[in-house]
Amino acid sequence: MGPATDQGSVPLSAIVRSAASLKSGPMHLFMALALLAANAPEAVVLKPVANMYAEPTEDAEVVSQAIYGTNIGVVETRPGWLHVRTPDDYTGWMPADDLRRLGAGDKAYASGGRVAWVESLFAHIYREPNVTKRRPLITAPFETRLEVIAEPQDDWRWLEVRLPDDRSGWLQRGDVSFESQPLSIEGTIELSRRFLGLPYTWGGTSSFGYDCSGFTQMLCRRRGTRIPRDADVQAAWQGVVPVKREDLKPGDLLFFGSAADHITHTGMYIGEGKFINAATWIRPVVQICDLSDPHWTRLLVACRRLQ
Repeated sequence: MGPATDQGSVPLSAIVRSAASLKSGPMHLFMALALLAANAPEAVVLKPVANMYAEPTEDAEVVSQAIYGTNIGVVETRPGWLHVRTPDDYTGWMPADDLRRLGAGDKAYASGGRVAWVESLFAHIYREPNVTKRRPLITAPFETRLEVIAEPQDDWRWLEVRLPDDRSGWLQRGDVSFESQPLSIEGTIELSRRFLGLPYTWGGTSSFGYDCSGFTQMLCRRRGTRIPRDADVQAAWQGVVPVKREDLKPGDLLFFGSAADHITHTGMYIGEGKFINAATWIRPVVQICDLSDPHWTRLLVACRRLQ
């Protein structure tokens, strides 16, 4: 099958390449992807986090994930499965029950109107504005976008939202924000520390568990730059420039592997010889490591800085 296309039949990958080549910088890539997702979705994710598999079976490798409410394209269908493409141009197979197919006249979920972004690591969504009466309908991860349909004046703590499956739910205002402005490097490092101790998860792209490149991708996204999904592709991406180890600055990206052409791990430099990453070294969690550790010194093969 060819790449997923928008309503004008332009391949997503072509839009990404075109946006990335613009002189004004990587924010054009962010805007192009956001526009494409808003204009041409074919399905929306219904699970808190939905796995994407290398093959249409749950016995296959998990290659990536998509979080609750993400609008995605559909490349191919098989019984019980959809071959999907996420807004970062990544493809994989997803169980059909994890998605809601959108009709020709349906708008992308949370693509307009009042939209709230989950800023807590997790946000419980309830049937009613009460935390004690019933269990949560669903728990949404960090970065989930939600359509706000009511903001009661008599209880400012709660928001009513329309969920991707068209149900309504309630969550506390303290779990969300209504603006998602790009963070400074200092703000990104501060944010990254909130995830310390969360489990490493192969293929993970959410606060339920990140893998190394998923974690770095999220941090760059919060800086306003959409980078590719996999570590080796991130290192080769045209939106970064090489940096010598002795010239490292906070916010630079580090890449590890057996050789420069065999990169298997990544993290973000935070200063004073340390970096933060989702790793399985010693403990399988998001952790801060030291570049002077012989394990990491031996494996460091590339350093990059966002343009």
